[in-house]
Amino acid sequence: MLQEAFFKSITQQYKSGLPFVAYRKPNNDDVKAILQDNTTVHYCKDFTEQGFVFAPFDNRQETILFPLDRSEQLNSSYTEFDRDQTEQYNEYVVDSGKEQHITLVEKGIAEITSGKLEKVVLSRAEKITNSNVDPIELFKTLLHTYRTAMVYIWFHPKVGLWLGASPETLLKVEGRRFQTMSLAGTQKFQGTMDVLWDDKNKLEQNVVTLYIKAVLEPFSSQISIGNLHTHKAGDLLHLRSEILGVLKDDLSKDLIASLHPTPAVCGLPTTLAKDFILSNEQYAREYYTGYFGELNFKTTRQRNTNRRNVENNAYTSIIAISDFYVNLRCMQLREQDAIIYVGGGITKDSIPKDEWLETVNKARTIKRVLL
Repeated sequence: MLQEAFFKSITQQYKSGLPFVAYRKPNNDDVKAILQDNTTVHYCKDFTEQGFVFAPFDNRQETILFPLDRSEQLNSSYTEFDRDQTEQYNEYVVDSGKEQHITLVEKGIAEITSGKLEKVVLSRAEKITNSNVDPIELFKTLLHTYRTAMVYIWFHPKVGLWLGASPETLLKVEGRRFQTMSLAGTQKFQGTMDVLWDDKNKLEQNVVTLYIKAVLEPFSSQISIGNLHTHKAGDLLHLRSEILGVLKDDLSKDLIASLHPTPAVCGLPTTLAKDFILSNEQYAREYYTGYFGELNFKTTRQRNTNRRNVENNAYTSIIAISDFYVNLRCMQLREQDAIIYVGGGITKDSIPKDEWLETVNKARTIKRVLL
């Protein structure tokens, strides 16, 4: 599908008040869209469905599904990646909410020091009023700016309008082979990937890695952890490890419920950290730090059981692919306002003022497409 026709179609879907999602996966030129044919809110029941899922942070709430059998699918290519990710822009720095966030972090540290929590991820929302925001143009700007992220625009008239550029995979499953990552720790990119990481960030990343491995082991027949390395997302750096393996059975609701939310967006112990967040953040995260992506999309694979006789033994199999991303570096558009969501992992070694600055840097990463 031609690029112009693609964006015309999703613009018309939005103006018609019908649900849709458009997205481009990391380091990819293909941009896709799913256009639902009515305004019904469909929910994912047991993860045997096919469609695009959009899940909230609070896993007690339902996951929304755009079912493929009620939607039109579009594909195009988008290769205009000419924007410098380190370009300068004018920013009006807002300190509103600073003291409140520092107080929240201090309270989180006290919970950790008392032994009730090992880690907790605390966040805040920042509102920017901009009456001239065009969501489709904003989506294009995200495509320009964040080549290595999962970029998306998601809309349902009964739920809301969200956009983002997430650097983090929750889980990808092809057949029964899976891959995920542990991503934690943050520092600002200063022109080099050769950086030093302090003990606080290393500990935070290691906690996430060990937790994800422990959660996946009961569902896996094989699992391995790759080397720890520095990963660039926009103008921020993170610590990252790849986790690969093979599932004993097909993707299930129980597996997802065990994995989400991870310590990278919640904390440890997960249930207690989530309760602390819901009781103390004083705003609703909604779909921030939830997850989204393709569920049971079918694809064909060429297989061969005898390398010496490729032509005679090759055959085609159809497998299901599910590809979920954590909803980070995102915003919600409400009338004239853009709500930006940012947070950071708190440990016993956290310094409240530094944690505030981390959220400022993270807000800058997504805010720059607005200002």
